[in-house]
Amino acid sequence: MGGTPGRAHGPYTLYDLDELPEEGRRYELADGWLHELPGDLWHDHAAQQLKTILKDAARQADADVHVAGAPQDVTTPAGIRKPDVFAVARDVARAALERRTRTYYGPDLILVAEVVTPRTVNEQIDRVRKVEEYAATGIPHYWLVDLEPRPAITLLELRDDHYELTGKARSGETVTLDRPFPIAFDPARLSEMD
Repeated sequence: MGGTPGRAHGPYTLYDLDELPEEGRRYELADGWLHELPGDLWHDHAAQQLKTILKDAARQADADVHVAGAPQDVTTPAGIRKPDVFAVARDVARAALERRTRTYYGPDLILVAEVVTPRTVNEQIDRVRKVEEYAATGIPHYWLVDLEPRPAITLLELRDDHYELTGKARSGETVTLDRPFPIAFDPARLSEMD
């Protein structure tokens, strides 16, 4: 990132993030620095598929949740994150809509999922930095989605102040969960075309 209007070299603020031109790029703000998020057709498709899977499961379970994702923002101790997929209680989403706020606060979230883009700086951020950050924020569930070589999912659940591994599933296996609401799916669905 070369700079933003008024601040050529950072640190940046939420106002700088908001002033970035709409050029099909997405950025997060962490510790005063803008980080471009990777995005490609495969990544974005998997995030959309996961969003659909979660929405369908929540509807079937009659769970009172709203499933969303980028470009909506989440405030964490480090700054502003744009999770690929997340879930909040429906009343939290309704209140945000009524107040016209675009940012959710970490404690409002029930679940966050990130689709990992391998061989990028964002892979390390998703696997290390966000694990610590989302745990410190108090988000109960964090899922990491890997697409290579075949779709797989790693499930982490908050215990005290850190995440513990609660499950892993690869293509051809079924993820079956009771929390945050009943859901069962094969990670292979993340790469299927409708």
